[in-house]
Amino acid sequence: MADPRLLVIMGSGETAPTMAKVHRTLFDRLGPGDVKAAIIDTPYGFQENADDLSARTVRFFAESLGREVGVASYRTREVDAITTATAVSLVRGARYVMAGPGSPSYALRHWAGGPVASALSDHLETGGVLTMASAAALTLGALTIPVYEIYKVGESPSWLPGLDLLAPSTGLKAAVVPHYDNAEGGNHDTRFCYIGERRLRELERQMPDGTFVLGVDGHTAVIFDLDRRTASVAGRGGVTVRAHGQSTIFPSGSEVKIETLADVAARLASRTPVDIGWEPAPVEPGIRSAAPNARPEGGLAVSGSTLGHSREPVQLTVADQEGAVVDALAHGDRRGAVAALLDLDLALEARVRSGEDSPDLDDARSTFHALIARLGGASSSPDPDLETPMDRLVDELLSARARARQSGDWDTADLIRAALARADVEVRDEASGWRRVLPGR
Repeated sequence: MADPRLLVIMGSGETAPTMAKVHRTLFDRLGPGDVKAAIIDTPYGFQENADDLSARTVRFFAESLGREVGVASYRTREVDAITTATAVSLVRGARYVMAGPGSPSYALRHWAGGPVASALSDHLETGGVLTMASAAALTLGALTIPVYEIYKVGESPSWLPGLDLLAPSTGLKAAVVPHYDNAEGGNHDTRFCYIGERRLRELERQMPDGTFVLGVDGHTAVIFDLDRRTASVAGRGGVTVRAHGQSTIFPSGSEVKIETLADVAARLASRTPVDIGWEPAPVEPGIRSAAPNARPEGGLAVSGSTLGHSREPVQLTVADQEGAVVDALAHGDRRGAVAALLDLDLALEARVRSGEDSPDLDDARSTFHALIARLGGASSSPDPDLETPMDRLVDELLSARARARQSGDWDTADLIRAALARADVEVRDEASGWRRVLPGR
């Protein structure tokens, strides 16, 4: 059976715990057993820590998903023919392909018109998962924002030609903007992938007619099923369709026909009231949110399986994840407990964003907070997976002190204890031996 054709855009957090569930779901769509997977290092190929970034990504897939991924290393188009052929072969042979952080303009410079871009395009035709996140996501559309050049260097807002993989596969003539809800600027506007409202408006004025902005929030994914012609939103945030300064937001949990996104963009561009099948929730002026409610007659085509309140009751969701947390802690699996808590947080956040408001949701939040407290209590015992270098240094010093005491070298043992005390690590000698005293105990 042929693999489904899935194009996935992640706004950020592609190797964060919050997105592990999305990756798991995507791998599951490819069936049981091993799945050949590859990451492409081009977007960050210019960085001095490129090797470390690749290693971290490989480690994320191994530790969080139990999946082995290869690195299709193509850091510049000036590499030799063997390096190019090896990278392209990995991409073409993989059923799961991902590219992520770095510089979109750098990625374009080395992908456009070359063998990697061709391999990515073919991947969308032949089947499998193509996940484009952060910088790589910016390259998907007909237009690309040169983020570094505008935000860091101060160049005037202007577009670069993108790879234009989105329109042939989905029919959407859009510029993809990840990090859409970014708030890192604090006292200055870094929304819309760091460029802010003023510069985005300037870029909108330069867009050809019929082209719109497709914004993807951080720690959020939009999954285009090219066979079923659907777009579904997963993760913490939402996906925004924006045209001529007007926006409609599809929150996490939404699933619509791909054509619906184009219809919404056209209506926004013509200032026509947008009716996507439910009443919008109140939001800031100029933005209309696609928060599910009752579907009026004549709304646009919407797949309702994941919208509205047809989901399982919140009590069942909480019970499932609470059981997973308790079971994980009982087996000493703190990572599993954290993963279950993150899954619960995502589920509750999706309900809040969809407009759900009920006492059961308040109770669910209380349970969530209690589980966090329980996890904190379990963290008083050391976990080798969570140890810091300082923890390991303290353990080595304690072992050295124990050896000194066993050999009768009391002066050395006392010197080590005094040194540890200066670092707020107290060791008490008792008749039965010694014990480490945690701060405040």
